[in-house]
Amino acid sequence: MTQDCPTVFNISNQAIGFKNQPIFSNLSLMIKQGEKVAIVGTSGSGKSTLLNYLYQCRSVDVAYCPQKSMLVDTLSVYHNIYMGILNQHGFFYNIINLIRPFPVHKTRVEQLTRRLGLTGLLFKSIDKLSGGQQQRCAIGRALYQRLPIFIGDEPFSGLDPKQSVELLKAIKDQHQTVVVALHNKEMALNQFDRIIGIKDGAIAFDTPATEVSSEQLDLIYHRIEHSE
Repeated sequence: MTQDCPTVFNISNQAIGFKNQPIFSNLSLMIKQGEKVAIVGTSGSGKSTLLNYLYQCRSVDVAYCPQKSMLVDTLSVYHNIYMGILNQHGFFYNIINLIRPFPVHKTRVEQLTRRLGLTGLLFKSIDKLSGGQQQRCAIGRALYQRLPIFIGDEPFSGLDPKQSVELLKAIKDQHQTVVVALHNKEMALNQFDRIIGIKDGAIAFDTPATEVSSEQLDLIYHRIEHSE
């Protein structure tokens, strides 16, 4: 039961902005260890600002998958996934691994790419991949960090529903706490414990997923689609 679990994020009456522009003037939000939280809202409503703020609060514990994947086009799938743990090793260790991958990391990353549906692409450069493949690589980089919290900003937007559910399962299997911004109504309803709606720099609703009807989300997503 998450009610008895430690709190991982606790924001109280906080002003949050982006590039000196205020987005949230008075935000209060608590997320406990073990919760799987979907964040929904229109483009520009503040979802990315909120997720980035949560990441900054506990960056050492968070595997962060931002909307812009920040992959290095000229490097391979292997190297981009390995980049998730650059801070865990020294400069010379990372340089050697760049030139000649260590077998232990090569094996682990190769196993991960199979789960990501990237079999056979281990040493293919990012610029040779499709948008969906790049997105899966970005998720792989976050997974390779093996941290307790996963935060993702539309990490499944370029993937089909089946792939999205499979990758979300991999994320939930590996991370105690998951916070994801997404537009997929069925995923929000069926794959998360809690749904938070963001509108105009404020929390419009914060409800257990079991208490949100499909019709309610239809209305929410209808407004989202027509406001973008």
